[in-house]
Amino acid sequence: MPHLLPDRPQTRRLLAALVLAAASIGVGNPVAAAHAEHEGYLPEHQGYLPVADVVEISGFLDPVLVGMMADTLESLDPSETVAIVFQVDSTASVVPDSEIVRVARLIAESEVTVSFWIGPSGARATGPIAQLVILGDDIGIAPGARIGLFGDPIQGVAEFWTPSATDALADLRDATVGYDEAIRRGIARPAPVLLEQLAGVPGFEVVTVAGEDGDTVQPVTTTRFRQLDVIDQFFHTVASPAVTYLLLLIGMGLLLFELYTAGVGIAGAIGAGCFLLSTYGLGVLPARGWALALLVVAMLAYAIDVQAGVPRLWSVVGTVTLVAGSVFLFDGPSFSWITLLVGVIGTVMAMVGGMPTMVRTRFSTPTIGRGWMVGETGSAVERLAPNGTVTVREAVWRARTNRATPLEPGDEIRVVAVDGLWLEVEPIQGAARDYRSRDGGS
Repeated sequence: MPHLLPDRPQTRRLLAALVLAAASIGVGNPVAAAHAEHEGYLPEHQGYLPVADVVEISGFLDPVLVGMMADTLESLDPSETVAIVFQVDSTASVVPDSEIVRVARLIAESEVTVSFWIGPSGARATGPIAQLVILGDDIGIAPGARIGLFGDPIQGVAEFWTPSATDALADLRDATVGYDEAIRRGIARPAPVLLEQLAGVPGFEVVTVAGEDGDTVQPVTTTRFRQLDVIDQFFHTVASPAVTYLLLLIGMGLLLFELYTAGVGIAGAIGAGCFLLSTYGLGVLPARGWALALLVVAMLAYAIDVQAGVPRLWSVVGTVTLVAGSVFLFDGPSFSWITLLVGVIGTVMAMVGGMPTMVRTRFSTPTIGRGWMVGETGSAVERLAPNGTVTVREAVWRARTNRATPLEPGDEIRVVAVDGLWLEVEPIQGAARDYRSRDGGS
């Protein structure tokens, strides 16, 4: 269900503009103030407060955003809602054209005024969202915003365009126009802030209030903000190219790190979570399979030199495949060069510098492969048949039993040997000999 209160930064700033406008005349409720100072101004509205919905469309058009647009349009009640305003800042789509056509049909057939505001400053409306914008009954644009790059008309969407819109946009398939040009062409009207966009929407009512600093325009129509719920917002964020890419690198890096730790730690759990979330993004976004394979090869190449403890040829191979896989990971929508640098440089530093140092440090201490652990006792965390995990001195370790009989959770064990990253254990009950007498090769 959409929320009525804004949560995202841009929406909060826009709502703050409305609040500040009300504060400028010393009241907390513009509607109540307007009626208080202009008693009887709109008597026909007694007992009725019309509503204008504002919906923020930010980021790529993915299944979450398109679903929200469709659900909102389908749920509009003409007896309650005078208009719906889509606040747009979107540059690409990752959904099938059929979903765009569905939204276009809902816009064209809506009994409620559908308005689009390309704002605030710096916002963009390009690609499929731009083809939806020009279907609106009312279009506004903020200074610094741009519209265009329509691309080829989507079959099923262009049929709803008016002849004037088709003529005005004929040369914008591969170009964009800004504030002044969009107004000159008649594509949009000036709307520097959301309040001005709302004030220009048919059916949205305002009053002019006299003040010491001059007249101010105050809204009478109630504004209601709709947005994604927490879960939908989370998955919308995960499905952005930059987040998906970084989650993928972090997930694979932490899983590789877990292979070189003797215990079962939090790094593995976090890495698995990041990797699983990245698969959702990869499923939504147009990812290239061969580029994804290059990133996997890069991690395997780094793993070889991490095992050796010294960066060599495989680190070079890993870096080359990492850069190539990163650059070509997505077909169409991609991420900024800043994200690319963060991903590549961070991964190279971790794999070439950090992880080999960590592995050398662990193997140079008496924690692994030293006689002090032989003879230590603990308990099985999970069933060992023959592999599993055990606790020794309150630390979790990978272990295998040297007996044919499996060990059950809670069984007491004794360490009899250390083999690389694994502990070899036996049950205390029925042990053949006391391995505390061993020197363990120390």
